[in-house]
Amino acid sequence: MTLDDFYSEFEIRKLGIGERVQSFSCGDEDLDDFILNDASLYRTALLAITYVLERKSDKEVMAYFSLANDRIALKDFPNNTEFNRFRRRRFVNEKRLTNYPAVKLCRFAVSESARGQSIGSFLLDYMKSWFVDDNKTGCRFLTVDAYHTAEQFYLRNGFFYLSNTDIDKQTRLMFFDLINLED
Repeated sequence: MTLDDFYSEFEIRKLGIGERVQSFSCGDEDLDDFILNDASLYRTALLAITYVLERKSDKEVMAYFSLANDRIALKDFPNNTEFNRFRRRRFVNEKRLTNYPAVKLCRFAVSESARGQSIGSFLLDYMKSWFVDDNKTGCRFLTVDAYHTAEQFYLRNGFFYLSNTDIDKQTRLMFFDLINLED
């Protein structure tokens, strides 16, 4: 599927306040429950904004993603040395901060019926370019707490592990450096 085909077949839109998705299944109960029951509550509480990818022909929700503000901070690293290594590689001769602005990909799911069509990668590329092309507040990184089953997907899409201290946890903190798209 080309990018033109993608945009002719699908539409991305923000869920309205109080709007609920009636039907969605990605095979993960937690992700399904979020879009069916919690996304509107997060929007109302100003905690996260959810966007849906709908097929234009029948308005079926094929995927969704939720975004919130985030940061990469000194506390995300096991020690100051690791944080300083991270900074030096990305911020040569620039002001040294203890926090760097990011946007968190809170929830991200593709329906079972849309698997194998590269929709997840298309949406990640969309989000990445969105925060570079129309960056309204300053945002250097896209972060995600990746489920272990999704780590390889994020690695294929240019994400890196932030540290190795979360290997044994349910999710791994990963990031994409948006400066890579600036050129």
